[in-house]
Amino acid sequence: MRTWLKQLRKGYGKKLVSLHTWNGWIVFVLALTGLILIGGFWRSLLGEGRVWIKTLHIMVGVASILPVLYYLLLAGKHWEQLKQKPWQRLNVVIVLVLLTGWFISGVLLWQFKQVGPDVSNAALIVHDVLTWIGLPYIIYHSITRLKWFKEPARRTIKQGRMENQLHPAAPQPIYTRRAFIGGVIGIGLIVTLTPSFLKWLGSFGGSNSMENLLKQNENKLIPTPVPHSASQHPMGGGAEGNFRIYTVTKIPVFTNENWSFTIDGKVDNRLSWSWEEFVQLKRTVQVSDFHCVTGWSVYNNTWEGIRLKDLLKQAGVQQSAQTVKFYSGDGVYTDTLTLEQADLDDVMVAVLHDGNPIPSDLGGPVRLIVPKMYAYKSVKWLTRIELIEGEHVGYWEERGYSNDAWVKNS
Repeated sequence: MRTWLKQLRKGYGKKLVSLHTWNGWIVFVLALTGLILIGGFWRSLLGEGRVWIKTLHIMVGVASILPVLYYLLLAGKHWEQLKQKPWQRLNVVIVLVLLTGWFISGVLLWQFKQVGPDVSNAALIVHDVLTWIGLPYIIYHSITRLKWFKEPARRTIKQGRMENQLHPAAPQPIYTRRAFIGGVIGIGLIVTLTPSFLKWLGSFGGSNSMENLLKQNENKLIPTPVPHSASQHPMGGGAEGNFRIYTVTKIPVFTNENWSFTIDGKVDNRLSWSWEEFVQLKRTVQVSDFHCVTGWSVYNNTWEGIRLKDLLKQAGVQQSAQTVKFYSGDGVYTDTLTLEQADLDDVMVAVLHDGNPIPSDLGGPVRLIVPKMYAYKSVKWLTRIELIEGEHVGYWEERGYSNDAWVKNS
């Protein structure tokens, strides 16, 4: 073993440089693909391409552990060399913690169905925090290397020993190809990270709180639904956590003039309501958790609305109907449930959240809630339900998501 390690560590200086380069590219690819995955603009533009981006992100993330493992085989000699350089030792520890933390939290997010929402929610927070700490650190680390520009003695072409004695080291060009590419990457990351970081910080701590979302609610519908007593003082004690705002289109805005709700298709009675009529329907109250496929959750939500099974019973489902199809008022998004799934007691067409109107950013004025499934089944801005024969492939299922959206271990 010792002989093998000794052989492996030969020329370890060059190997460390190579590892540093590989880690740089890995972090760059992960940062770029990660920012694309959370960006609303890219979600709508890429369509099914987003699933390929996600696959690339996962594959590169899993592969990121290989340079770490390889470095650990070289670490003994490197650590000894840094004996008198505590700050460089600290830098090594920080980088190893970042890479290992990214890897572990990333694997947990990748396997979200197996680990369950509680674990994936914690993993997402860790992954985010490491990203917003780690990327600026790496960018800072790269920029500080630019002192190389200021010290001509560092810009030397090192050749053989005898040749150096005959020809003093000469300065290299300041703008090498590698420096140019590195600078472009660094500037690009800084420009991209700034708005993304602010968006993330807002979703994590403040701007996406229900209070702010209600203030920003652009829907203008009259009358405002009168909450049930169980909603006025939320049965769940108030939602725990903050929603993250995802949409594949521009968020629609509704008024009494452009909003209606319809149930049609394979039904005995086609039903349609205006807003004034819809808010008069009898509603029930329930408490449930809300889980997103990207790993975050909001717990103990008090939803008030009409059970889907009650609406379908009123419409009268024909024997030829096999699937319940839901249409978003954005004109693009659709998804489905089977008749058996639609018959679950907690599947609800929701009108209120914690006693307040559902804000436009969260899919109001009316949205579907399917607590036992991941949220891409809970169609936002719901305006139409159609009973159809056969099957329909939903928006995200068409783009690679599994039709099996059940939340495991919940």
